[in-house]
Amino acid sequence: MVKVNLPLLEVSGADYGDDEAAMVDYRADGTARAMAMDNRGPIRYDANGKLHPDILDAYSRAGFYVFEDVLGEAERADLERDVADILDRAPVAKDAKLDKHGRPALGVDCQARTVGWVKPLSDPNGGTDAAYGRHPSKMNEPTPPSDAPEHVVQVVLGSLQFSDACLRMYGHPDLLAVTEAINGPDFTPFNDIIWIKHPRLGASVAWHQDGWTHWENPELDENTHGFNMMAQLYGCDAANGLWVVPGSHRMGKVDIKAMVEVAGSDRLPEAVPLICAPGDVAITNRQAIHGSFANTSPNVRVTINVGSQRRKFVLGVTSGGLHSPVALYDDDYIRQRSRVIMYGIDARRQRYPEETPYVYAPLADREEQYRWNDAAKADMKDYNMQDLGI
Repeated sequence: MVKVNLPLLEVSGADYGDDEAAMVDYRADGTARAMAMDNRGPIRYDANGKLHPDILDAYSRAGFYVFEDVLGEAERADLERDVADILDRAPVAKDAKLDKHGRPALGVDCQARTVGWVKPLSDPNGGTDAAYGRHPSKMNEPTPPSDAPEHVVQVVLGSLQFSDACLRMYGHPDLLAVTEAINGPDFTPFNDIIWIKHPRLGASVAWHQDGWTHWENPELDENTHGFNMMAQLYGCDAANGLWVVPGSHRMGKVDIKAMVEVAGSDRLPEAVPLICAPGDVAITNRQAIHGSFANTSPNVRVTINVGSQRRKFVLGVTSGGLHSPVALYDDDYIRQRSRVIMYGIDARRQRYPEETPYVYAPLADREEQYRWNDAAKADMKDYNMQDLGI
């Protein structure tokens, strides 16, 4: 059992009722199939210092990859302290303006959305028109514990402005090298979120594909909508982690509702879970079919999520409305949002001076403009109003 130093609620047990036995078998089968795949291991480079082609090949086949042992104990401790502070500063309840100490709550002075809440063990989006209707089928909703609160925190959006540790991870040279290898040296950001899957309370996320702008683009390929990079603070398993349908990122826009109907339940037989230890970082293609089940287990999942995309599919696009306001993603807009990468690189340089910093090509000639200091922290407020959602 991983020791967790977070201010989490302790509630009584929960399970899937009549479906519990089927869920136990499904998790065991999915775990075995996931661990038999060839898409996990440390970040490795070839003789030329490029991400090893075996990794790129495995990611291309599966649509996800688990990089093992990326974040060391000291970095995880920094992340844990910041996540604990964020939860301590969260509104005392949904729509509240104060935290539990009577202070102005985290994000109440922000224009952008920050803290997102959800009803315990629910599926708020499945079968609805939310998020461009991309969650077409409802997930199983177990009965919450009798002592469950009305809502729990599920996400913290724009997380890099609230956590120096998350920002430093954002500037991790190996993780940025992985990003460059997949999305090119001129890659752009997507968005940044902390996901919290509370023990016995965490809600599900219905099966979906993330992208929405380029499904009909004649240049559509397996990487058009980018990927999400998901650092696991405490690890994750089949009960509390993300599940992915391998290879589905190559299938274009999929009729997920039909897949669920054929399966006869939300337990898609093709899917496998992300199995990660503390400090592992998984990448998942945004075009892959993925989702997660309500967390009836006693284990918390905390995922530090950062996304990125290929510039050619972002530049000149008018989009938004889900992660940020609708806007034209021109050069100036992209440059402004990408400054956060530079802040992350410099924040990490200050904390880990022994590392060789990553060089972000689009802004490398402006490095001196992006020093991580008090002025930069002020500049970061509401940076996620310019998230680049495609």
